[in-house]
Amino acid sequence: MAAKDRNPLTPDDAPAAGPYLAVEGVEFAYAPGTPVLRGFSMGLARGRLACLLGPNGSGKTTLLRILVGLLDPQAGQVRLAGTPLADYPRAALARRVAYVPQETLAAVGFTALETVLMGRSPHTGALGFESPADWRAAREALRRTDTERFAGRNLDELSGGERQRVIIARALAQEPDLILLDEPTSFLDIKHQHDIYGLLAGLVRDEGKTVVAVSHDLSLAAAYADDLVLVDEGRVAASGPPEAVIRPEVLSPVYDTPVEVRTDETTGRPYVLPRPPR
Repeated sequence: MAAKDRNPLTPDDAPAAGPYLAVEGVEFAYAPGTPVLRGFSMGLARGRLACLLGPNGSGKTTLLRILVGLLDPQAGQVRLAGTPLADYPRAALARRVAYVPQETLAAVGFTALETVLMGRSPHTGALGFESPADWRAAREALRRTDTERFAGRNLDELSGGERQRVIIARALAQEPDLILLDEPTSFLDIKHQHDIYGLLAGLVRDEGKTVVAVSHDLSLAAAYADDLVLVDEGRVAASGPPEAVIRPEVLSPVYDTPVEVRTDETTGRPYVLPRPPR
């Protein structure tokens, strides 16, 4: 392996001090004078499931694209395990961070299994030959996302929800430390919504993964997340555990609509009911 492709910081030697994922004063604009992120700062501990909440256009997707290295901040920086994201070689970052975008074009001509195997590319080396371990990882990812039965079908033949689960399986096959997902359940029925969030929570609980997901479903996010970050006009409006963020006085000004918050008697988690304006 060439020196430039080595991961400069492995999970075992990551610094213990400070947040695992730190966003420090990040500024970004697609056009001059139209900022999307404005001095955005947040810190997330390792082994947590965090959900980014906020209205459309508040900067959540842009933030994810910065976290995965697709966009460079115009000010501020992102640190992963104490190291600036910009210091990671591309190959090292690909082994460490997986990204599931909100919309993914179907890979015409590729089966679901072939698509999931693409998630192993950071591990297969220059020649790109899959090992038995790569095939096992892909098959296991299909199983965990309930998409095994689609293994031999072309991705463009699947429904939006089926395709979304295959793309999530591709991210799982990558075996990253950090998984970033942009509205991962937007095309899914209620069963698979809970299956996916249950799977993400299990990855955090059982394997120590760190997961950051954008969600427009406040109640679903509150049911599974360890931490919530409420984004408004490119800044953090509130952050903390669900009970600290899912509050009418916090949500209503950001979403510009009245809400009612109740507590699930079984889980003790808050959930949100829209309240029509009088």
